Amino acid sequence: MSRHGNLTPEQQQKALQAEPGFNLYPPQTQQRLLDRLAQLNAMPPEKRQRLLEHNEWMEHLTPPQRQQVRAALKQLLDLPPDQRRYVDRTFRGLRELSPPQRQAVLNSERFNHLTDAQRASLNSLMQVEPLLPPPYDAEATPVP
Repeated sequence: MSRHGNLTPEQQQKALQAEPGFNLYPPQTQQRLLDRLAQLNAMPPEKRQRLLEHNEWMEHLTPPQRQQVRAALKQLLDLPPDQRRYVDRTFRGLRELSPPQRQAVLNSERFNHLTDAQRASLNSLMQVEPLLPPPYDAEATPVP
């Protein structure tokens, strides 16, 4: 995408189809890739940039690290929406603390109400936190 970001969506689609090996994929996979490109182009520029940066970051992880991150994120996504939002907000807050502070907060009475699934998801996220990119800071990112 970084090489073809200055092309129109139609030109990007043709460039994707011209990539070596694209035609080796089954038709369903080819269509899924084309659909994903269309979704990417339909995103607001700042959201698209964050997604591209996330994908770039994931490419630098080892396969076992990628699997560990994906498993932690899947565990979060498997929670009901209201619990997912709560765990996500809690995780974002805990990221600001040092590892010993995080553990102390998680073990405090403040978090006794967590369900087993919520606690497991938070623990999984905490384990992969060192592998994650720094938290997104809207104030540090210039808006064009």
